[in-house]
Amino acid sequence: MSDVLTDAAFDAVRAGNPDQSPILAEMTEYGHDEHFPIVGPDAGRFLRLLARLADARRVFEFGSGFGYSAAWFADALPADGDLVLTDFDESNLDRATEFLDRAGYADRCTFEAGDAFESFESHDGPWDIVFIDCQKTRYADALDRAVPELRDGALVVADNVLDGPASPDELRQAFAGTAPSDAAAGIAEYVEKVRDAPFETAIVPLGEGLSVSRYSP
Repeated sequence: MSDVLTDAAFDAVRAGNPDQSPILAEMTEYGHDEHFPIVGPDAGRFLRLLARLADARRVFEFGSGFGYSAAWFADALPADGDLVLTDFDESNLDRATEFLDRAGYADRCTFEAGDAFESFESHDGPWDIVFIDCQKTRYADALDRAVPELRDGALVVADNVLDGPASPDELRQAFAGTAPSDAAAGIAEYVEKVRDAPFETAIVPLGEGLSVSRYSP
């Protein structure tokens, strides 16, 4: 079920989408069984489509967990592509390495445990896609770090902008100027930063809400 879409809309989206690959289906089941927050298959397909439409070769993730979103991105990258996964928990990245190796994508991936911001500084741009799914209070900071390293036309995608650590009610209040939680305040700050030039932004109600921004300096 989705807390963003109505049940009927969610069922229609799910029915209209093709089946997942065996590895992605296993990763989806693992996320559900372990109560590990993931974007889900419907948002995942959208991420993969974005990467293909952007003709992406280089993707950086601020927060990767066990590699779920990365697996969708990796499927769209060329064999010599570059996908950097980051997570504070090394065991998450160990699991990500296992899944992505079995999927045949590990050769285009770099797995870096620790602070994603430090990892980002250790890589040179430009990036085609930056995916933001770290601490919500650091979303705006991640955007500020990313902007100088984006190519013209690059995409910045942020997760949980409609639900997740901050509930929809909390987010509505934050967008109205009264933030009831740090997470809601962080997401509202981020969305305010990408609403205007040099970005064109749309919020997509898949998963727990994706903010998709095209950079055009």
